[in-house]
Amino acid sequence: MKKSAYTPIAEDKTTPKKPGLLLSLVPVFTVLILLFIKLLAVDVDIQIPLLIASTVAGILSTVVLKNPWSEIEQGIFKAINNAMQAILIACIIGLIIGSWISGGIVPSLIYYGLKIVSPKFFLVTCLIVCSIVSISIGSSWTTAGTLGVAMLGIGTSMGLPPALIAGCIVSGAYFGDKMSPFSDTTNLAPAVSGTTLFAHIRHMMYTTGTSYAIAVILYAIINLKFVAKTDNEEKIRAISSALKSNFTISPLLLIPLLLLLLMIYFKIPAIPGLIAGVALGCGCAYFVQGRSLEQIGTYLSYGYTLESNNEMLNELLSKGGLQNMMWTVSLILCSLTFGGIMFSSGMLHTIAESILKHAHKNAGLIVATGLTAFIVNIVCGEQYLSILLTERMYKDEYEKRNLAPQNLSRTLEDFGTVTSPLIPWTTCAVAMSTYLGISTTAYLPYAFFNIINPIVAIIFAITGFSIFKRDQVSPEDIIETE
Repeated sequence: MKKSAYTPIAEDKTTPKKPGLLLSLVPVFTVLILLFIKLLAVDVDIQIPLLIASTVAGILSTVVLKNPWSEIEQGIFKAINNAMQAILIACIIGLIIGSWISGGIVPSLIYYGLKIVSPKFFLVTCLIVCSIVSISIGSSWTTAGTLGVAMLGIGTSMGLPPALIAGCIVSGAYFGDKMSPFSDTTNLAPAVSGTTLFAHIRHMMYTTGTSYAIAVILYAIINLKFVAKTDNEEKIRAISSALKSNFTISPLLLIPLLLLLLMIYFKIPAIPGLIAGVALGCGCAYFVQGRSLEQIGTYLSYGYTLESNNEMLNELLSKGGLQNMMWTVSLILCSLTFGGIMFSSGMLHTIAESILKHAHKNAGLIVATGLTAFIVNIVCGEQYLSILLTERMYKDEYEKRNLAPQNLSRTLEDFGTVTSPLIPWTTCAVAMSTYLGISTTAYLPYAFFNIINPIVAIIFAITGFSIFKRDQVSPEDIIETE
């Protein structure tokens, strides 16, 4: 008897299938539509849309694509494991904020900042100071969670909108993080792309330097607009008086910030360095502010709550604590669950392949690389994955077209690193919004550097400016990788 042409069907039931583009886009559009509904109509936490989208992705992966659940589960666990350090750092910075406010460190930074910083140049000063600190320590999270909290207090006291200040802090923190030789992403991008660290940083100066200059101009113009409309000398005096009434203010309380920066600068591992920062805060709270051990324990767990006669100051300095970071941790876990399913099922790779089909010219390849990194941030919620996964998808194509690896490493950062704090459910955005107490959607329009950088990168790609071939760069700046 002749074999039926349909006999392999039974085998297909257990053999995983390659996902098509339309199927791969279903979970992405599901999460985007649900988030849109959340913003307009239904006031639920962002975790719920992500969990629903994860369920949709899981059903499509197991039922339609025939992927074993064990593989999907491993994909989720791997995604979460890759972000465990970020989760731990997020929790520790919650402890730092609680201990540094109760210890008078943040209040002292605000008090002296109000005396030193001119309201006319506050935004530019904030941008530059956050940039310098972030370059020095290579961490946008630490910059925002320590100095950023103080800068937010100073700027708000001067009458500037909190969302505007938060956007400025995020811009400075991520410029510094991106350009710092101590930053993990700045080391990761060239390592996987096949170039050296300093060649990568030099090449980023074209797009990053241009974007930063534009951001400085925009912040200067906007700052003048707000200063011209308000007279905040009386408000600043009231804030300073309230700070002195509720805390012991001393220049010696600025030393813990300096010590923390030095520890991280001298490459003490991030987690031990941050824990030392918590210890310094607790010491200041006990010995300088006269807090009891029970009070300090409460501040570490639930954050500090200020009850003064100044409502604005109460809102600014009532934050931090380990338990208050659990919402952030749950969002990170939900986001990584969704990203892990999308990657392990192959749906993310299908989306990237579809983009590459339209990248016929070098400009198209670079834009496709950037868009993929951005999409990975949206889907996976993690900037490290946006760098690693995008590099895997496009590195061979850069080599085939004889493009210098610096073009790839720069593009990974122009889109992967920089856009991560602009997407509400990424680990970076959740950290920024939690530390500063400002939602991502509120500060997003004012994070000028983060918005402008990808646009400048696209313009440079289209014009061909600073897009180098392999024979146009030093052979010493190219590292052959497998």
